[in-house]
Amino acid sequence: MKRGKKYQDSAKLFDKQNLYDVSEAMDLVVKTAKAKFDETVEAHIRLGVDSRHADQQVRGAVVLPHGTGKTARVLVFAKGDKATEAEQAGADYVGAEELIPKIQNENWFEYDVIVATPDMMGVVGRLGKVLGPKGLMPNPKAGTVTMDVAKAISEIKSGKIEYRLDKTNIIHCPVGKASFGADKLNENFSTLMKAVIKAKPSAAKGQYIKSVVVTSTMGPGIKINSAKFVD
Repeated sequence: MKRGKKYQDSAKLFDKQNLYDVSEAMDLVVKTAKAKFDETVEAHIRLGVDSRHADQQVRGAVVLPHGTGKTARVLVFAKGDKATEAEQAGADYVGAEELIPKIQNENWFEYDVIVATPDMMGVVGRLGKVLGPKGLMPNPKAGTVTMDVAKAISEIKSGKIEYRLDKTNIIHCPVGKASFGADKLNENFSTLMKAVIKAKPSAAKGQYIKSVVVTSTMGPGIKINSAKFVD
């Protein structure tokens, strides 16, 4: 795959084979973000688990101290007082059964996170085949199935992100924008790593953190020395 000149110039700023400390890696990821827009910085964490087994799933949510640089749009499935609470808390969209055909038939996805009260999960469950592949299904582990919709909305709006394994046992998560600078990115990344390590399944054997790479939207991947995360 042929890379553009900016990518090639960025790749010259560091050694692709080297493993960098977190602070060095964040400094490099800022320097290699050369696009004309404010690039998102992502962490890609490969874990020593097997996601095919239910007892080795890794999933949760964490509030990044400096947010993601993007205000998430929140859809809340709720009725009555909880719907009113969601509206007052700043939800972008609030509804119930009437939203089902809109999502199913109109491909309506103008939101980033869905929150639902437990009593609405029977309704939301009908959308499993549509929302599941997009990672949008509410989940108690992520704090998105809850009666405290105001708290859930507040946390999401202030920088709460969800992390989960993909089929290749890698977690892909945003940790901010290049404009944040290395220090804030470092703090966000460290908060994410602590959460992932805390979420280690008891069934996981051997080395848990296999490798960690950080990259900006258009920049090259920078390898982090994951030895400090090995327990």
